[in-house]
Amino acid sequence: MAVTPITALLGKVTSGKPARASKTRGRLIPRKVKFDWSDTPVDWIPGHPFASHFINEINLLLPAGEFWFCRLYNQALPMVTDDKLRDDVQMFIRQEAMHARAHGGAVADYLNKRGIETESNTRQEDWLFENLLGDKLAGRELKSDWAKKQWLVFRLGIIAAVEHMTCVLGQYALDNKNWDAVGADPVLLDLLRWHGAEEVEHRCVAFDLYRHLGGTYPSRYYLSLIAMPVIFGLWAHGAAHLMKQDPRFAAKRPSVFRPWVWLEWQRQSKTGMLPSLPALLVRQLPFFSPWYDPAKEGSTEEALAYLEGSPAAAAAMMADRSAA
Repeated sequence: MAVTPITALLGKVTSGKPARASKTRGRLIPRKVKFDWSDTPVDWIPGHPFASHFINEINLLLPAGEFWFCRLYNQALPMVTDDKLRDDVQMFIRQEAMHARAHGGAVADYLNKRGIETESNTRQEDWLFENLLGDKLAGRELKSDWAKKQWLVFRLGIIAAVEHMTCVLGQYALDNKNWDAVGADPVLLDLLRWHGAEEVEHRCVAFDLYRHLGGTYPSRYYLSLIAMPVIFGLWAHGAAHLMKQDPRFAAKRPSVFRPWVWLEWQRQSKTGMLPSLPALLVRQLPFFSPWYDPAKEGSTEEALAYLEGSPAAAAAMMADRSAA
């Protein structure tokens, strides 16, 4: 029996095309959505003011972070050598910019117009992303290209961890029919589900880019340990800021540092109006695995099905077709 030389076997292994850097199915589609906030009440979930404020905080938290994503991805784009991943990143940037504008519009045209002060909270978010996580490290300009790339990849790892969280929350928004059952405001529901569906749709991009530019498992592990508590803390902090302005919660003195906010979050999750914090923490665990694969998180089919029927997304697609 003829024996195949080891060099021939190695040739078979190495002669094929290199593994594709992108795991995103198809091409991402930016959707230029618009929302009319004229009829949306502050208690957009009827009878659930705590949950309404808690979800409304997302509008304050996201714009600064998502514009920061866009700035970093524009810096990373020239380093991407895979054509499919480069296109993913470009479309990701356009989707994230639209997310930031949509939530920023909700802050200005929905919350502010109903007398809710948001600037003191959003100013903190701006400082976090422009200063603490800006291009300067600890206030110092980085000189070498190597140092600049390492600081960029470090921050891309934070984005990858956050994008896993937003995928989990996006799938929750798509699946949670309890909001519909109590008559939640359809415009804010559409904002949440359109955004959530696009988070599920582009869930692989951040992780693919991080690995493509040299991100490693050990750094991903400790970065997620930093990012996840910070995000949950900022969410509770911002929700407390909104509740401080609501006389119904005056006696509770809402604060991220007081147990009441965290205990009430868990109690409200039992009504089906909010995700459970322990359940969310459990859903973060796959990201810590060396074999983590974002393609296995969430459902692309469900996301695209919602985007086909989303009032805002459908109107955006019709406008694009009319303009073409």
